[in-house]
Amino acid sequence: MTDWDKELAKIDKQLASISDEQLMASAQQAPAAAKGAASATKALPAAGRAATAASASSSSALATGAGRPWVAWLKVTVAVTAAAGLMFWPWPARCGLPLIGFTAATGGVAVLGLWSAIGTWRHRLGLAHVASLLVTMWGLGLGAREVLPRVGYAIPTIDRPAVWSCDGLPALPASPSPSNTTPSSPGSGSGDPSTPAPTVAPTPAGDASPNPPASFPG
Repeated sequence: MTDWDKELAKIDKQLASISDEQLMASAQQAPAAAKGAASATKALPAAGRAATAASASSSSALATGAGRPWVAWLKVTVAVTAAAGLMFWPWPARCGLPLIGFTAATGGVAVLGLWSAIGTWRHRLGLAHVASLLVTMWGLGLGAREVLPRVGYAIPTIDRPAVWSCDGLPALPASPSPSNTTPSSPGSGSGDPSTPAPTVAPTPAGDASPNPPASFPG
């Protein structure tokens, strides 16, 4: 059991050892500490409300983005259009700057495919996502067809040689003209100009009829 008389006697001794000025100072500091604790307690809910508002705004932004699938379809349309444009490349991509430009274009198409694939995945658009992946593979495939023969991982051909520069490359063989392969008739004037045309011998002026007239018995 606790001897309260002894405990109270100790408290009395401690109070007697403290002057009145120290007691007044400690009494003034106590309300200030209480006010600081109260203000901190009020600040905590305010911070919580700010965090809640920030999370709500971010979730609303995500909901707004998720409610606009046409943005993902627009990205897919841009990627598919760029991929189709590679089929109509206006310059021969055999060597030099046209080759470098075409290779860079294939890389750009692959990047567009990945960009549209991310958007279609977020919006859960299955058909658009497949189209985006096809665009990516199309760009990578065309780029690999041009790069691999020039880095030693594929067999070079005359259309895709083993070098990037045009220096020292043989010219492409000219395709035969249709006019040279069309046969001409023996007597026509549109045949080979080196073949002379047949000539007809002239008939003498005094000999009107080469054969005499036939006579009948009387």
